[in-house]
Amino acid sequence: MLDFIYYPVSFILWCWHKVFGFVLGQNNAISWILAIIFLTFTVRGIMFKPFVNQIRSMKKMQEFAPELKKVQKKYANDKQRQAQEMQKLQREHGVNPLGSCLPMLLQVPVFIGLNWVLRAFSFNPKDGSPKTNNYFFDKVGVDSYQHANLFGAHIGDAIFHTSVLGGSGGGFNWSIAPVAVPLMIAASLLTHLTARHSAARQNMNPETATPQTAMMQKLTMYIFPFGVLVFGAFFPLGLLFYWLANNGWTLMQQRVVYTRIDRDEEAKKQEAKEKRDALAPKPGAKPRPGQKPAQQQKTAGEPEAETKPASNGKGNSKAGSPHRFAEQSARPQNSSAQQRKKSGSGGRNSGQKGSGQKRR
Repeated sequence: MLDFIYYPVSFILWCWHKVFGFVLGQNNAISWILAIIFLTFTVRGIMFKPFVNQIRSMKKMQEFAPELKKVQKKYANDKQRQAQEMQKLQREHGVNPLGSCLPMLLQVPVFIGLNWVLRAFSFNPKDGSPKTNNYFFDKVGVDSYQHANLFGAHIGDAIFHTSVLGGSGGGFNWSIAPVAVPLMIAASLLTHLTARHSAARQNMNPETATPQTAMMQKLTMYIFPFGVLVFGAFFPLGLLFYWLANNGWTLMQQRVVYTRIDRDEEAKKQEAKEKRDALAPKPGAKPRPGQKPAQQQKTAGEPEAETKPASNGKGNSKAGSPHRFAEQSARPQNSSAQQRKKSGSGGRNSGQKGSGQKRR
């Protein structure tokens, strides 16, 4: 029913096994382990771009989280209107909530497909005849997988076997515990470290903290790693190696992508600052045409400049007179001319009086 998943997964595994089998040998367990690990790297490499989009989408959601809280508070009693406003806000900011879930959802089919393909190597046909193929693998590939042992443990075995579609009866297989238990512990620790690194990144913005996010962080940091530790007993050894490779890739990818995003944002901030500094006028320089001059800040203790109304000689001035400055400039000239005229006439009068007295 899920052959559209099983065939692509088995094909990638077959290609990498051919590569490493050519170097190390077809029946070597290391060839199969490396093939599983590079199958993981291939799938994660294909999903690298969606992962970067996921990180950017999460960052945008953190940036406008305060606005979302305002909408939730404003329309707390109207859930339909609240959902509409939140969708509108997400469209304005170019955020797709499903974008943050896409990489995780794409990994689920790969995990299911690899789990089934590895288990199917041990499933015999119902008529009891030897198994001759397993999707892209022929009889040579099936025999190679069935004879691949790591420290005496078959990479297709699990601590607890379940009876599934022609497989052997269920039960515990403690002989592989010395190999499986360390892998389970390592897979659990890597799952915890990956979730912890992601949670630390999200907690850098306290405004985005909500009870739901806090609960999800606890689930991913503690419950999921514990689940890997417990349910790892049901996974074949090959699937445990897949889990290790997947979480190791995720941890390193998060560090690389977060560092790159932070560097890009810092470069954008620096570029914006340089543009502002370039447009700002230098001290003592005239502003460019069309540029608003920068206002000088008033220093402490400096009195503000007061503009006194112009006087027209009568104690008041006509507001808005276009000839105010002409009147003010002309007034002192008129007054000085009148004084000279008075002084001249006064001198002549005094001279006339003096001559009259002498005649008498």
